[in-house]
Amino acid sequence: MITNNKYKGIIFIIISAFCFALMNMFVRLSGDLPTAEKGFFRNFVAFVFALIIMIKDRESFHFQKRNLPLLIGRSLMGTLGILGNFYAVSNMSSLGDASILNKMSPFFAVLFSLIFLKERLKTYQVLVLIGAFIGVIFVIKPTFANAELFPSLCGLFGGIAAGAAYSMVRALGIRGEKGSFIVLFFSGFSCITMIPMMLFDFKMFTPLQLAYLLLAGLSAAGGQFSITAAYTYAPAREISVYDYSQIIFASALGFFAFGDIPDIFSVIGYVIIVTMAVVMFIYNNKKAEL
Repeated sequence: MITNNKYKGIIFIIISAFCFALMNMFVRLSGDLPTAEKGFFRNFVAFVFALIIMIKDRESFHFQKRNLPLLIGRSLMGTLGILGNFYAVSNMSSLGDASILNKMSPFFAVLFSLIFLKERLKTYQVLVLIGAFIGVIFVIKPTFANAELFPSLCGLFGGIAAGAAYSMVRALGIRGEKGSFIVLFFSGFSCITMIPMMLFDFKMFTPLQLAYLLLAGLSAAGGQFSITAAYTYAPAREISVYDYSQIIFASALGFFAFGDIPDIFSVIGYVIIVTMAVVMFIYNNKKAEL
């Protein structure tokens, strides 16, 4: 049963990786609209889908009161993660660079599991996290000569926030909360918090931009449901490495849609970060077999 759940988690996390790569592509295609506006549409579509699914399946809208702090924390961190990621996607020249920074989230999911799930952080995990940060330095290229330094840091912050959010998703799944309700609560919370920011800096969109925003929201809904299912089926330490398939999807979409070609430093960073993820995955599997 445990093995079957792990395989289900792997399948769902790969599906989510493809959906989120599509989402990032559509977000960039939507043009120079404000980040909060893009975030609102992304979550509004997810909210509608979650609501329809819950009504169709006649699921209860009730939740355990003890889970409210985790639901709010997951929603807040998820919202910050979206804003950071969307800003990076919209303002960095490489879709692959923006995606790899957001994919620091699995490393931080392991780190935040120490807080929310009381899972012990081992020495090798600390070393892997250090290695991943070295890879991030190659991607961000933190010098004042780098015109993309600020959006790069926003992308990294988005990855940190997403890691915290996914840890809380895992904790909520263990506590018995349904994935569809977690998505509904997060999407509704995010839409409400983004409305003031969106109205403060609203920019009218064209019909084509609206189409891209809706497609981004549709892709995000698929990714959100898949990632929620993945982390409720299996812990981050067992399946998070497969989330890095998004880098392959994002790089391919970036090349064909925008002609993106990452520079040599970014490629080195990709290799280091993905290698650290693979090392963590292999080590976890060996420990589980003992």
